[in-house]
Amino acid sequence: MIKGSKICGIIDPDTLDFLINYPYPPNFIGFICNYPKSSRYVAIDDLKKLINVKKNKSEFVAVLVKPNYEILEEIKNLPFDYYQLYDCTPNEIKTIKQKYKKKIITALTIIDKSDVDKHKLFFDVTDIYLFDSKGYEKSQGFNHNLIKNIKLNKELMLAGNIKYDDNLGNYQKIANYLDLSGGLETSGLKDKSKIEIFLNNLNKIKNEN
Repeated sequence: MIKGSKICGIIDPDTLDFLINYPYPPNFIGFICNYPKSSRYVAIDDLKKLINVKKNKSEFVAVLVKPNYEILEEIKNLPFDYYQLYDCTPNEIKTIKQKYKKKIITALTIIDKSDVDKHKLFFDVTDIYLFDSKGYEKSQGFNHNLIKNIKLNKELMLAGNIKYDDNLGNYQKIANYLDLSGGLETSGLKDKSKIEIFLNNLNKIKNEN
């Protein structure tokens, strides 16, 4: 059952202000902290200024691809509620979780069933599972049927080429949260009109539940 959303890849104060003050804001707002290949990457000095705001009802997520000690130390005092971790082993996540006292979104990138099955390795260190495509910054998709029938006993977030105007009812039996980034953009920039359509449609789905 869909409970809400994460909107990822925020890089500017105007979009962030729009999100946190929207009548139906996303549950999570994500910031790319250490992956310069992404056009949505925010350098540390800019990040500090960007997220120095009142979050209201949203929680902030640091998106980290195999983070090293340096970046973890640089962001440790920033107002992040979750660390979303790619390409980390269960032991690495356990160490990060214990040291920095953050909730963890374990991101698993999916091509086939063997990728899905890896979720079992992360059960003890994960607060939310994110199933994503292998595309990282490219907003690629994957076959959602691969995760349709798995039993996690944890909340499930779904990303990977979800569009702002998709029929969100199609995801009702798959995910608890929908994670969008590129699907809310026009010419590489977040589009408020697309965000508005998505958040309004999501609110309708939640009310139907």
